[in-house]
Amino acid sequence: MASQHHIAPQQPAAALVEWLWGPAQWPALGPVAPCSAIALFSVLWQLPLLYCVHRLFASQTEGELQVTQVLREKFPRATAIKVTDISGGCGAMYEIKIESEEFKEKRTVQQHQMVNQALKEEIKGMHGLRIFTSVPKH
Repeated sequence: MASQHHIAPQQPAAALVEWLWGPAQWPALGPVAPCSAIALFSVLWQLPLLYCVHRLFASQTEGELQVTQVLREKFPRATAIKVTDISGGCGAMYEIKIESEEFKEKRTVQQHQMVNQALKEEIKGMHGLRIFTSVPKH
């Protein structure tokens, strides 16, 4: 029967480190002083949060800027363009929201084809793309 472990939220980080890697031993690192294991663990668990906070206050990534620039050139009458890297900053997937007069009287699929054509070269390096298009309301 497999043993079940439960780490209560109020348990200290040392208990979690011990549960994950055994008493003061980490794979491939050998014996580790408990205080250094706790310090390393407490820093590592915060990295995703720190990255999210950084992205919240940071300007656009290089990829976002590049895609935005291409869209501004291809859709000069656009009233709104928002490009967001939704792959965590690596440039593999973007979400694009664009509002432009050029989409007037075109079906959604045609609008998306226009965006895909405009980003033909950039799409070659992407894994995915979410496109939201609209026509400005007057």
